[in-house]
Amino acid sequence: MPEPARPNVLWVSFEDTNPLYGCYGDSVARTPNLDRLAGEGGRWPNAFSTAGVCAPARSAVITGMYPTAIGTHHMRTTHTDPATPDLPTPYSAVVPHYVKCFPEYMRAAGYYCTNNAKTDYQFAPPFTVWDDLGDQAHWRNRPEQDQPFFAVFNLGRTHESGMWPAEGEDITFDPADIELPPYFPDTPKVRRAMARMYTNIEHNDRRLGELLGQLEEDGLAENTVVFHWSDHGPLPRGKRWPYDAGIHVPMIVRWPGRIDPGTVSEDLVSTIDLGPTVLALAGIEVPAHMQGRPFFGPKAGPPRDYVFATRDRHDTAYDMVRAVRDRRFKYIRNYRPDLPYLLWIPYRNRHPILQEMWRLHLADELTGPQRLMFQRSRPVEELYDTASDPHEINNLAGDPAHKDDLERLRRALDTWRREVGDWGEVPESEMVQRWYPDGRQPRTAAPVFIPICADTPGTEAASGGPFTAPALLQLHSATQGASMAYAFESNGEPRWTLYTGPIRLPVGETTVRAKAIRIGYQESPVAAASFVVVEG
Repeated sequence: MPEPARPNVLWVSFEDTNPLYGCYGDSVARTPNLDRLAGEGGRWPNAFSTAGVCAPARSAVITGMYPTAIGTHHMRTTHTDPATPDLPTPYSAVVPHYVKCFPEYMRAAGYYCTNNAKTDYQFAPPFTVWDDLGDQAHWRNRPEQDQPFFAVFNLGRTHESGMWPAEGEDITFDPADIELPPYFPDTPKVRRAMARMYTNIEHNDRRLGELLGQLEEDGLAENTVVFHWSDHGPLPRGKRWPYDAGIHVPMIVRWPGRIDPGTVSEDLVSTIDLGPTVLALAGIEVPAHMQGRPFFGPKAGPPRDYVFATRDRHDTAYDMVRAVRDRRFKYIRNYRPDLPYLLWIPYRNRHPILQEMWRLHLADELTGPQRLMFQRSRPVEELYDTASDPHEINNLAGDPAHKDDLERLRRALDTWRREVGDWGEVPESEMVQRWYPDGRQPRTAAPVFIPICADTPGTEAASGGPFTAPALLQLHSATQGASMAYAFESNGEPRWTLYTGPIRLPVGETTVRAKAIRIGYQESPVAAASFVVVEG
């Protein structure tokens, strides 16, 4: 019997979204397409992000590595803030030389990889990662319609900024119907912002339905694994924090014939597991350095005992928080207990809920859990029973009845930090100095061309000349960890083909262009050469 075709993979991520969906039990949400997807596939209700903010979380997704392990833990690195000119920004994180963006492995295995359109990895996306990157990227653009694909759609309507008031906005939910977390005040402004959030989720749900419809139109639904996930949550005391409101994310997967309809797995999943899972489903061996693991499928390992999350500099404000969670308990360690919870982060302060809370705080009108964010200092440790206290209000770290859980989670966090490393121990300016020793971003070395044929055994680089067929052309960049791509077009914008091994040159004259990139480095200059191959 012929081997089954390699599955296509479709990712549809919603930015800044907790699983406030009908299929997760939310009685307010209107998410028919998400609910159908979960009903036709599986749902992992214990899925968590590695960070409560975009770029660190997305760096983990794209590399399969924890942000603190590869220096992508600060948010952000690629822009200059005039209010904090002494920060060592802008810079592009220089990850270890063996770390790649995982779609590059898929391209090397013959997949057509597209991203529509967000990247946000703490480093510029190497040109070797995606066949198609941009607002028009789509699996329908692949040159051969039988080529397997990995297609990513990042739906941005649910981003935190979508909760800010907009002129002429159309809110489709009644603010009076919204259930507020206990740490938010019950005011019209807060309710309206929350109704905006539900409206944005409903909008993205419709867009998800359109993409699923396109799969069906193309006859691809049966051989496509569809993933839905988010990078983190959207709300104050959620986004930027390792509380569940910041890191609890949806995880829904449909794989016809492989995942039983309506499956619910209580296994712990981290978003760092997404890349390794996709590689395994595509039949690609997961690199040993990856810290994520396949969470389902034939190559899935044992379930996780713990998931981990981190918080470091956010825009203007330095911090260091580490967290570990099992299926019930959450342990948080504040390395700067002297700091207040609300540091100066101008972008976050644009959130209407936080603006309302500042107003009420100034008037001394916040009560009970609403005061949590406005404490002037923090406990060194926090421990929460998320089963009985899902909003993480009651800190049990000092409760003798939970001493064993506290010590167990302390050990788990310390062991994890030793195993994966923690760049948070190193001042950011020192970290950047290691990467940019002269204060300038290093540049990837341009490829050189090495012909291999009867005339030459591949001992010297060449820029042209006649060679006898059969002839191969090897590419080489002197930069450790560089990826390379090449093109045969001599005019116009080339379609770069990922270099995976020596290229067979046809008889006649061939002009080859090539360039190289290492993550965190500048691209190399384009190298070009013409080779004439004659019959032997």
